[in-house]
Amino acid sequence: MKKKEEIQQVDTKAGMNFYHNQWGKPTHDDQLLFELLTVGTFQVGLSWKVAAGKREVFFKNFDNMEIAKVAAMMPDDIERIMEDPNMIRNPRKIDATITNARAIIGIQKEFGSFATYLWNFVDNEPIELEYIDASEVPNSSPLAATLAKDMKKRGFKFVGPIVTYMFMKASGLVKDIVLDQ
Repeated sequence: MKKKEEIQQVDTKAGMNFYHNQWGKPTHDDQLLFELLTVGTFQVGLSWKVAAGKREVFFKNFDNMEIAKVAAMMPDDIERIMEDPNMIRNPRKIDATITNARAIIGIQKEFGSFATYLWNFVDNEPIELEYIDASEVPNSSPLAATLAKDMKKRGFKFVGPIVTYMFMKASGLVKDIVLDQ
């Protein structure tokens, strides 16, 4: 029988492997986009690696990341999630995840899907940006600022230009190509 620490380590590795394999691959899957946005939300103030390593914890606490189920969560669900010792226990980030699920439902009603909404910002083609050196790669962009502003108007939380740019890269909307590697 595995110890709790061993199980947590396996869960973290599985989550990291998933994100490593998914990172930057264009996706039109609303569920996966919600998951990537959630990792970005929880990453604020932490490392991407820490947040990505919590994939199984997110699935456990946020009803398998099913958008409609998360959108239906209530304040007592936030309290329940806060009690999980494996969770990143930030009530503002937990609330933002629920709020973002609700905003996605609104976007799905208006655009047909969250993916359609997002991909409209890049004319339905990934934007590839070339840089000579990794030090030139920015942590935000004017496009990310535009998308973040629009998402905020639609009710999203924790979607500043930096988080939004990382989300755009994670979901394949934007790809930074470093030539000197």
